Amino acid sequence: MTLTHPTQEWSIGIFRGPSPLALAAPSAIRNPVLTKAEVTDLNAEFVADPFMIRTATGWAMFFEVFDSQADRGKIGLATSADAYTWNYQHIVLDEVFHLSYPYVFEDEGRFFMVPESTRANAVRLYVARQFPHRWDFFATLLEGPRFADSSLFRWQDRWWLFAETNTAVRHTTLRLFMAERLAGPWTEHPKSPIVPADGHIARPAGRVIIWEGVPVRFAQDCEPVYGTSVRAFAITTLTAEDYAERALPPDPILQGSGSGWNAGGMHHIDPHPLAEGEWVAAVDGWRAVSSTLCHR
Repeated sequence: MTLTHPTQEWSIGIFRGPSPLALAAPSAIRNPVLTKAEVTDLNAEFVADPFMIRTATGWAMFFEVFDSQADRGKIGLATSADAYTWNYQHIVLDEVFHLSYPYVFEDEGRFFMVPESTRANAVRLYVARQFPHRWDFFATLLEGPRFADSSLFRWQDRWWLFAETNTAVRHTTLRLFMAERLAGPWTEHPKSPIVPADGHIARPAGRVIIWEGVPVRFAQDCEPVYGTSVRAFAITTLTAEDYAERALPPDPILQGSGSGWNAGGMHHIDPHPLAEGEWVAAVDGWRAVSSTLCHR
């Protein structure tokens, strides 16, 4: 018997605007800028979770490429001179377990990446051996049954890490960890879980940024379906003893357009300031497509 059912096909776009909370698709950019069709070294089912980083020679973007034959995610690379036109390069990180959400950042002149590796029961840190093409495993930051979409940032002489940890994969539990050094040891914050049971705001949705003097975290709204929209929260208190945040308008800051490549929803943002006072962000979105399964 052959059954046809709807599934999510993810693609990557570029948005721009006057702040990280006021972003839209510029008319000069043809979105999506990357789809599964651009992937040349494997049979991709979709691309998602884009993270960008700017260097003296241009921009590099890392993202999940879901390999339909291997049935797991791998980390792909695209490059750009202006953050608008992107050229797919190749897969840069592949493990025997699923990888996604390649959170890339620079620290003391070195480039690091923390991809989601929850199926390895760990948060794993990688370092660039030859940026942006070659990456080596560097350290295990945390071990446990589930750490989804780990998001790291430095604030007031500490490292901080958000991760969604609901082992039933309901996207409802956000935990916070802290460390004095990047490689650890990492300990859980006394106020964690900071979101104990809310699928609307728990799962991370991209890079934590510092904006107007405070950290801002982004959250996926995973209800009523996974990948519904993106919300923003200003972290108003962040110390080794205490934590507080407040929602930022508009709510949501990203959502499905109702048509085209992001018709169904959006669930990721990676914003970066530009010299001319504007912001550019890599985002992703999905549309419903038909998938055919054969049952005997």
